[in-house]
Amino acid sequence: VHLIPVNPIREDGLSPKSRKRIMPDLLTEPPVIDPVYEAHVYCNIPTIAERSMEGHAPHYFKLVSVQVLIRHGDRYPLYAIPKTKRPDIDCMLLPSRKPSHPQLEAFIKHMSKGSAAQMDGSLSSLPRYPSHSLCEMGELTQTGIVQHLRNGQLLREIYINKHKLLLSDWTAKHLYLETTGKSRTLQSALALLYTFLPDFDWKKINMRHQWSTIFCSGSCDCPMRNHYLEEEQRRQYSLRVKNNDLEKIYVDMAKIVGIPTRQLRASNPIDSLLCYFCHNVSFPCTKTGCIGMEHFKVIKRHQLEDERERQEKKLYFLYALLATHPLLNQTVNRLQRIAEGKKEEVFVLYSAHDVTLSPVLSALGITEARFPRFAARLVFELWQDGKRPKEHFIRILYNGADVTFQTSFCKDYYKRSSKPMCPLEKFVNFVKRDMFLVFNSTSYYDACRRRPL
Repeated sequence: VHLIPVNPIREDGLSPKSRKRIMPDLLTEPPVIDPVYEAHVYCNIPTIAERSMEGHAPHYFKLVSVQVLIRHGDRYPLYAIPKTKRPDIDCMLLPSRKPSHPQLEAFIKHMSKGSAAQMDGSLSSLPRYPSHSLCEMGELTQTGIVQHLRNGQLLREIYINKHKLLLSDWTAKHLYLETTGKSRTLQSALALLYTFLPDFDWKKINMRHQWSTIFCSGSCDCPMRNHYLEEEQRRQYSLRVKNNDLEKIYVDMAKIVGIPTRQLRASNPIDSLLCYFCHNVSFPCTKTGCIGMEHFKVIKRHQLEDERERQEKKLYFLYALLATHPLLNQTVNRLQRIAEGKKEEVFVLYSAHDVTLSPVLSALGITEARFPRFAARLVFELWQDGKRPKEHFIRILYNGADVTFQTSFCKDYYKRSSKPMCPLEKFVNFVKRDMFLVFNSTSYYDACRRRPL
């Protein structure tokens, strides 16, 4: 028997040495944000195989439709830090370079035959995969392509191989594909589609062009949406001005690169620094010094604090309800048609941006979700109850995690039901009626024009 010495135990049950390891009281102390860890999550570098909860349901349920909303994959920055060398990243696709994917070479070959596809408007003039030896601003990188090849492969294993959502004789009418007019969103959609339906027939592909980043289609006229967005931008500005650490960091960085602080702030340095960080490239240096990890951490931490305050202040939530109603309404209408027996558009893919996904998560009430990382995916599954075929249920998943019961419209149902999903009518009622209650309105048109009291 080995006797293990222990510290004496006090009356409160704690050993004296363990006192400093007491977990913080979550009700009073916010958890400490680790900006470096959060930045790694955001980069979403493809390394380990991902576990996901998509496609899980009791055995007697039948999957009848899947709608996927993605953010494009890893991209080159949209902004440059003035007077610094741009990050040296190659946007040619090379299967031998990491991160790679077993189907990357086949994907490149297949993309070269894509002229037979139907592409709306300006989409046909966009390249189907990235191909510059020095990335252009906003261009998808090889990492971004690989992220979506992995997404498509994961969804194929679940929805095609296991649930037979699309049979081998699928036609163009079974798919609905829509993307914004940026090469990074089109290429992300094609990468996901390629591993989801390998070597698909290009003649069956009809890619629709969405001019609006919030996918509001023909229902974009909404004055109050713009009002709440302006209020939210004022909140952001106010938080930034109050942050002394952030101001010091901006002043210091501006000195390093030799420009006015105001100009540095306008160049949105976090967008550029995240690219250096995600690609493990050293931050830029000048004769005066180097931008370093401390600069990055302070700016990233402020970004995370801003997201937290955004959840609390609710201005963004009001914006999000009005911004996302047209897209959610289209989603609900399609799910209702399929529930009534229509067999069209059973797989839907919207290829979009962080400014598309973020308000959707907020409008649904999924407040615990992280800001959309590169290649984030939000999935709506429609299930039919095999024992009661007229009853349909939905599951909502974000990056593979089931968030159905985090939604505002299904939180209470969860407490009363043993079913692992949400009745479709709960989602329908939310989109058609309950989204407008907070505006004291009964319709989207009215909510878009009603001034707050």
